[in-house]
Amino acid sequence: MELDSFSDEFGPELIYEVYDPRTGLRGVTVVDNTALGPGKGGIRMTPTVDVTEVFRLARTMTWKNSLAGLPFGGAKSGIIADVKNISRDKKKDLMQAFGRALRPIAPKKYIAAPDVNTAEEEMRWFVEANGSHHSATGKPSNMCVKPGVKCGIPHEYGSTGYGVSIATLTAARYLGIDPKGMTVAIEGFGNVGTFAAKYLQEAGAIVVAVSDSKGCVYNKGGMKYSDLMAAKEKKGTVTAYNKGEMLPNSKIFEIPVDVIIPAAMPDVITKENVGRVRAKAIVEGANIPMTEEMEEILHGRGVLVVPDFLANAGGVISSYAEYMGRNPRDMFKLVKEKLERNSELVLKRAEKENMKPRNTALLIAKERVKAAMAKRDKKF
Repeated sequence: MELDSFSDEFGPELIYEVYDPRTGLRGVTVVDNTALGPGKGGIRMTPTVDVTEVFRLARTMTWKNSLAGLPFGGAKSGIIADVKNISRDKKKDLMQAFGRALRPIAPKKYIAAPDVNTAEEEMRWFVEANGSHHSATGKPSNMCVKPGVKCGIPHEYGSTGYGVSIATLTAARYLGIDPKGMTVAIEGFGNVGTFAAKYLQEAGAIVVAVSDSKGCVYNKGGMKYSDLMAAKEKKGTVTAYNKGEMLPNSKIFEIPVDVIIPAAMPDVITKENVGRVRAKAIVEGANIPMTEEMEEILHGRGVLVVPDFLANAGGVISSYAEYMGRNPRDMFKLVKEKLERNSELVLKRAEKENMKPRNTALLIAKERVKAAMAKRDKKF
């Protein structure tokens, strides 16, 4: 795609394409906007990732970091690779080649993180090859500047799911729903969904339905997080939980609950099922679980939709904590403070100005980036 088809006043500032003939690496980094700080965003590794996809994700990171109140801009990276058909050694070669190739821009203009098909070990390889401890976050917890100091905080701690739980509890209070007894359905039981379930249950919420790729389990009386995890770990699916009704996974959006949390796939609420959604609120733990058109339909019906780049910002807030040398306990405190503050800010302003929460959140994010850009321009 031509740059003119997606460039605007905000960016992108840099498109950095990489090819390494020795390893066969083909990758791209898009640094969208650095007015607030170095571009921050993960590295995904898929067979189909391209510059357009990476730009769109980088732009989302610009708004997510701004709304979270972090001194980061927006960026993203992609490595073209069929992960299912390459060895661990090959994957390591690709990550290390990418880390070396990005030395001119990382960490000065770009700071990496885990994303699709990359996790803490991949961040270790990237950082070791790049040569700077600050070139990526989401590193293993034993990867430290020196023993016990400025160590990695892997996303496997569950920061994103924890943040989703905080956004959910804040939305519930805004709607006048008592968190103790609030009913919740969670689509997707991976890193985001499992931790959202754990922390919501600890707050007194009742998880009545959970789904994964194999199906949906529903129990009106609620299900224990520990039992769901045991079933998932033993059989690889929540459908192994034998104390509920088994449904097709698409049916989770039709269950009458206070809150639905899409926490896995994009575009799961569609024209076909949006009319059957029976929740009072939807908190978008996944990226782009529905189009803005679907959000508009739900908004018109009085369903509160907490947008993805607000609700799932726990991961990037965790990244900031790691970047600043904080420990996991400080990280969780920071996620709670920022998600509560930003969720309240967006929901109250949306109500005051009669806008969708997504539009309000985007307006706030743009205001902050524009102010930073104007301040930066005055220096030159």
